[in-house]
Amino acid sequence: METIESINTELFLLLNGSHYKYLDTIMFYASDKLFWIPFYLILFLLIIRLFKIKCFKVFIAIASLITLCDQTSGFFKHAMKQLRPSHEPTLENLIYLSQAGPGGQYGFVSAHAANSFGLATFLFLLLPKKYNWLKGMMLLWAVLVSYSRVYNGVHYPSDVIFGIITGVFYGTLIYFFLSKIKLTSRYRVKYPRTEMAFE
Repeated sequence: METIESINTELFLLLNGSHYKYLDTIMFYASDKLFWIPFYLILFLLIIRLFKIKCFKVFIAIASLITLCDQTSGFFKHAMKQLRPSHEPTLENLIYLSQAGPGGQYGFVSAHAANSFGLATFLFLLLPKKYNWLKGMMLLWAVLVSYSRVYNGVHYPSDVIFGIITGVFYGTLIYFFLSKIKLTSRYRVKYPRTEMAFE
């Protein structure tokens, strides 16, 4: 465990120490949930356009997904009580912190990583092939948000990695749950299952 913790800390210091002035602002906003509201609004309108009357099921699924990710993150934070690097006394003079500040006391697992990868995984599986460009953007967005947490000094790489695992797990679980309740049943006659097209 000491070796793993040492590697985790060294990797954090390496990634967090590789910061540049022109990236500081980008990474600050990448971690700011309010900054992404226009992006979420575009996704909201796209889901309404694709699913029409059934869009409410998708929104309930997404709300459930985010709740699961948040609750799981909160559970581990209180159970593990692992200090964020920004609250670790031995790292006080070694890390770069963004203007957003040190965050809450505990960091394992990252809710930002869990939520972003949960949403990206769910939509990656749900959207039709014609939206592959958006799927790619969603994955890049999730990576950017997750990496920004280390860059901004508030999470260790392990916090982010387990956040990603949490998000991918719940995103996949919620998608297959929707499949079981036949959200897309009326499209499967016209299109092959792999297409998942909504036109």
